[in-house]
Amino acid sequence: MKLLSDSSKSFYASVVSLVLPMALQNLINVAVSAADVIMLGNVSETALSGASLAGQIQYIMTLIFFGITSGACVLTAQYWGKGETDVIEKILGIALKFSLVTALLFTVVSMLFPVQCVSVFTNEKDVIEEGAKYLRILAISYIFTSLTTIYLNTMRSVERVAISTVVYLSSLVCNISLNWILIFGKFGFPEMGITGAAIATCISRILEFIIVFWYSNKKNTPVHFKLKYVLRHDKILFNDFLKYSLPVMINELAWGAGTAMNSLIIGHMGKSAAAANSVAQVTRQLSTVVAFGISNAAAIMIGKVIGAGDVKKAEYYGKKFTKLIIFIGIISGLLIISIRPLIINSVILTEQAEDYLRMMLLVMSYFVCAQAFNTTMVVGIFRAGGDTLFGLIMDISTMWGCSILFGALGAFVFGLGVPAVYVILMSDEIVKIPLSTLRYKRKNWLKSVTR
Repeated sequence: MKLLSDSSKSFYASVVSLVLPMALQNLINVAVSAADVIMLGNVSETALSGASLAGQIQYIMTLIFFGITSGACVLTAQYWGKGETDVIEKILGIALKFSLVTALLFTVVSMLFPVQCVSVFTNEKDVIEEGAKYLRILAISYIFTSLTTIYLNTMRSVERVAISTVVYLSSLVCNISLNWILIFGKFGFPEMGITGAAIATCISRILEFIIVFWYSNKKNTPVHFKLKYVLRHDKILFNDFLKYSLPVMINELAWGAGTAMNSLIIGHMGKSAAAANSVAQVTRQLSTVVAFGISNAAAIMIGKVIGAGDVKKAEYYGKKFTKLIIFIGIISGLLIISIRPLIINSVILTEQAEDYLRMMLLVMSYFVCAQAFNTTMVVGIFRAGGDTLFGLIMDISTMWGCSILFGALGAFVFGLGVPAVYVILMSDEIVKIPLSTLRYKRKNWLKSVTR
């Protein structure tokens, strides 16, 4: 008796071919951040908190890049289904315009006002001082990061995912090696601490761009960097880009700002809370690498078949991805519970910070289950069919109008402790589940956006 039909075998084969390299890429990306956390956690709690809070600036910027490419991929995945690569290159050019302007803005602000930027997240002077050192240097890499991120995410939408693995693996090896040398002063270099971590990360981002630039000029690459598309204005495509990308960009900005606001609230509750939260966030990122890979695979596969005009297959894929992500979400939550002692022992924290971290990891164990489901719905299934406005409305209402609002009130008005405030701040993904489920069942996402 067959356990899987031929269509199921084909589906899972396609998922595995996309998810494995993307999950590895996500893992490598998170590992770069984890390397800073682990190594700086062995320098001091102040350095760890400073780098974590300064990193929120880049985190917000990266989410804007993700919003730009996620919106663009609504179009590129469907045009890939139609085989129109010249149109995809034009869309890439439009996305690069937005990303370069964004990166330039973040670079100028971070270089000129690093102290003020970090001060938004904490009022502890020693943490601000360390974070400002980190941010001022890291800002040098923002332009390179913008070009690399936009191009590699576009390549994902045309099912070229291996290059991202090569790029980010090279970056990881470079970052960890330079971290060890510069943070702790090896091979005759001075012991730089947080400054060394920033330099190492910056050099790694420049290396990523060099590899991407070389790859994009290969003849057998389906999509290339073309300066003429960055400079040229295609009114019809630009309008389509704005229609489907603008809600996603605003959505990612609202979500990223909301995540940063969570760090701000926790950061103002003390250095120990900020340090514990930085470790908890890296743990969340590590435990969701497969789930986020699945959400990206859903966007690519569903977008492609909708672009090819096969709506029935798109609906079939939607059902398959829904069942798959529920299973993966549960596994991710159980993983956090099982490795909680290992995580706590991997960094040097005060007793109070350890207690906070223990609690935060417990909350994360159920938070990641909900986040995996909602991300696959919104970022994967809904956006694949051009349904980009729903995610924006849902995030603003549940995050800003619910978890952040009540979390801030709990922290600064009612004087609740860190555990209670943290539970409230991490409640938005739970609230989203019934809303995402209802939207999925209504099938508003099953439509073509190509011309």
